[in-house]
Formats: sequence, structure tokens, C-alpha cells
Amino acid sequence: MSGLYAPGLLVAAPRSGSGKTTITLGLQRALRRRGLRVRGAKSGPDYIDPAFHAAATGEASLNLDSFAMDDALLDGLAARSAADVDLILAEGSMGLFDGIAGATGRTGASADLAARFGWPVLLVLDVSGQAQSAAAIALGCMSFDPRITIAGVVLNQVASDRHRRLVADGMERIGLEVLGALPRDPSLALPERHLGLVQAGETHDLEARLNDLADRIEKAVDLDRVLALAATTMTAPSSPCPTLPPPGQRIALAQDAAFSFVYPHILQGWRAAGAEIMTFSPLADEPPPADCDACWLPGGYPELHAGRIASAHRFLGGLQAFAQSRPVHGECGGYMVLGRSIEDAAGQTHPMAGLLPVATSFARRKLHLGYRIATPMETGPFGKRAGPMVGHEFHYASIVDQGPANFAEVSDANGVSLGAAGHRHGHVTGTFFHVLAG
Repeated sequence: MSGLYAPGLLVAAPRSGSGKTTITLGLQRALRRRGLRVRGAKSGPDYIDPAFHAAATGEASLNLDSFAMDDALLDGLAARSAADVDLILAEGSMGLFDGIAGATGRTGASADLAARFGWPVLLVLDVSGQAQSAAAIALGCMSFDPRITIAGVVLNQVASDRHRRLVADGMERIGLEVLGALPRDPSLALPERHLGLVQAGETHDLEARLNDLADRIEKAVDLDRVLALAATTMTAPSSPCPTLPPPGQRIALAQDAAFSFVYPHILQGWRAAGAEIMTFSPLADEPPPADCDACWLPGGYPELHAGRIASAHRFLGGLQAFAQSRPVHGECGGYMVLGRSIEDAAGQTHPMAGLLPVATSFARRKLHLGYRIATPMETGPFGKRAGPMVGHEFHYASIVDQGPANFAEVSDANGVSLGAAGHRHGHVTGTFFHVLAG
């Protein structure tokens, strides 16, 4: 493995639910056990999978998003990630070509990353309920986008040796190499909840699961061939890697099972800009450190811990005192906690910090999903000095009562106005969208 940057592969599939994550994690851990330094990357705005990649590889993972990130940020993050490892093993999102209807290379689709960085695609196919017909799906993926190369396929959910042979027969007819086949086994699935996988830090037997996945991958997949297929056309970025400016010099970051959805590249960018990040746990009733000059409450699962947060009086009192003189920002779950109350799944209402005029409910669920482009209405640590922000919204909680939205004017990925969103009151701001780039 030579060259300025490590070679890479993109593990992708024609659709969600094909087994991308389990196969990616198994490959990452198996190659790490060979003594290789492997780094993961996740296409798109998913904030859960990178933590699993980090657990599997021992290296920090990150998100790469061809819609939300401009060229300098995208290239800078990818180059930084590939500079000190042996292999980049990236994971796609949804289907390989799924994204917004946008300009070529700027759709948010996983294929954009494969094309931009020269990463061949390792296609995962769930072949349950089909045999040679799986090759027709693979052939469509091979021919749909001439920018990318489908280097090989891993078959998943194989019912028997006969089933495997029939599927392989179809792949031979289209000239696509079968790199491995995993048998049908429901025990391979990782535990899930309403926003996706149960977080890596909450999966108590994660190490055993990762090693089990690696054992199965080593038996079922030709790892030497996988390594031989990795490639890249990545070059040094022409400009520095910009990211969201830090909101302060010392940033108090809430971090525990209720507050965990923060993009790794955001924290990396803050540290690179000279900021210091001090973590604290609201669930442990810890207030934001008094010697910090800004506080950030990321998203997570406060709706699952609403009663415990409501009784965390040191945290709530400390947060209220902090907000009297210094900026506080909440994203999604953090925004909910900054509001007046949260109604949990059972319909019980729990008082929150009361710093923003919003009340939310997890009992009255509705899926909110998509990219957001936001222009803050006022200048401030989270305001116009950084220009418009690009983010992503993904939650089931609903607003049941609020004052006039006054944080930002928001549109979707296609430029359709969604009106005003989020709130600003004094030093406190909050939104339901997670910022990806400024």
C-alpha cells in the first residue's frame, strides 16, 4: 500500500437493510486484527455509525457528505483521514445512488464519494428470495453511473450452498467477482431503536459482537482480494479544511447516553481552531463547567431519560446560571431540554430548563427527516458571522407549544422555504437540525 494517501473502498448496497453496517464492521475488525490501521468513514449525516466504526477499528471515524460539505471541507476531511492509516473502509448510506435531486457530484449519494475519491465499491447484496436475478440488480448498479467501479460483491442472507451457487452463476454471467457469501443468520443484527442502532456506547457486548462478526467475515470473505481491490485517486486539497467556527475558547459539551449526537468533524474542527472541549454529564447531574465560555447540548435521547433529567437539579440550575452570561446552544435533543418540558412516550410531562419557549412531545410522534439550509436571523456565536449553515434533521418528537420561531430562516435541500425555525432568547439558542457545515 503506497502513495500519499491510503487506498479506500466504499461498502454500499442497492437499498437500506441489506447488511452494510454489519459487513463493514466485520471487515474493519478483521483487517484490524491483521495488524492494519483501518479508518472508517460514513457517507451522509448518520451520527451513530461512525462510533461503531471507531469501536471496530480503534481509529476515529467521520462523516463525508457531498451535499452538505463544500469541496474544500469534503476533500480536507477525506485527506486528513487517509493520511496516517493503511486503509479507508467507508460505509454508504441507504442505496448507493440515493440522494437529493441535485447537480452531479453534489447529491449526498454514496456514489458521489466513490467517484470523487476513486474508491471502488464493494457491493453488498441481500439475496434472500432470489438467485440469478440478483445479478440483474448488480448489473444495474454497474451500469447506472459511469463515474464509479463496482469492484466485487458480497452476498448476504444466503440460504444454502445451492443458493450460493445459483447466485454466483448469475454474477459470473455479468463478470462481477463474488468476494464472499454470508449465510442467513438473524443473530448478526445489531440492536435497534427509533433513531437507528442502539449507540455503540450502550451496546454492552459490543466487543464480543465485533469479534464474532470478524470471525464470520474471515471465514466467508476473501480478505486478501478485498485489500487488493482498494484504490484511490485522492490528491492534496488546494485550500485549508474549513468547518464550523468554535462558539468559544473553552466549550462545555454535554456527553452521555442522553446527549451523544455530535459529528466528529465538528469537534475536530473546533480543536484544530484552538478551542478546548470540556465534557460533562447531565444524567450524572453535572452542571456545565463554570470556567467555560460556551455550552453545547448535542442531540441524543433525552426523551428516554426525561424523568432523570427533570430531577437533575444541579445540572438544570447550573445550566440556567451559565446561560445568564454566556452562550448556550442545543441541537435536537439538546433543544428539547432547553425548552419548557418534554412529554415522554407514556404521556407524562417532565419540566426542563425553561430557557427557550418550546414544549415537545415524544408521545405524539411524527418523523421529521431531511437536509436543512439555515440562515440565522441575528449575529452571535451561532449566527451570521459564519454565514448560512447546512444541517440535517432526524427526529420523531413534535413541538406541541412554542413562542414565535426566531433563530433561523430554513429551507430544504431543494431550496423550498420551511419558514422560521428554532429559538433564540438572550444567550440561548436551539434548533431541531444538526449542523454539518458552516
